[in-house]
Amino acid sequence: MRYVKEGVTHYCVTNMPGAYARTATQALTNATYHYLEMLADFGLKEACQRQAALLGGINVMSGKLTHQAVAEAHGMKYTPAVVG
Repeated sequence: MRYVKEGVTHYCVTNMPGAYARTATQALTNATYHYLEMLADFGLKEACQRQAALLGGINVMSGKLTHQAVAEAHGMKYTPAVVG
């Protein structure tokens, strides 16, 4: 698919990660490894205190749905993730 918007030509290719699996894996690893390392070094509670963005990656905690968009999509009750 190709289209022009505001003078910029956009070209869309489906499943780029599948076409370039090694590069996609390296990019994902580079973007996420720091979080994994924090979890391993400090545990969930301290890692979330140090990096609040980790809370956004928790979908379920203690049997409760803690991701608002997932809860809304499934018509279920949302409970904010609390680590502490």
